[in-house]
Amino acid sequence: MYVAAALMRIEHELFGSSWFILLMMLYGALSFYIGIDLPRHRAQGLSEVRSQTDAAEIFSAAGTFIAAIAAFLSVSMIVVDQVVSHGLIVVIACCWAIGSSVQIAAGTIARNYMVEADGG
Repeated sequence: MYVAAALMRIEHELFGSSWFILLMMLYGALSFYIGIDLPRHRAQGLSEVRSQTDAAEIFSAAGTFIAAIAAFLSVSMIVVDQVVSHGLIVVIACCWAIGSSVQIAAGTIARNYMVEADGG
């Protein structure tokens, strides 16, 4: 929501659209849920599955960190009412989108390897 609010400062008709803001909020909520709610390891002794899900946990943490930094910068721009270039706002929004996408990828990777480990 804060990144969408920062994008509204550009005053472009796409970024000011309520549908665009709603889609950004839904994408962020989906990425947070999928990236944070990773399935836990089962005690199977399969080191390959464990290493793959450990990689997914690292991706999840990295995506969360990147998206949180972008949100923090957006909040600071709004609260302090900083005047920044439109290019910097777009870079922050791209960082948020990359972080959110990495979270989704991490959750997908973890779930796929857990399904394969279960034999399905």
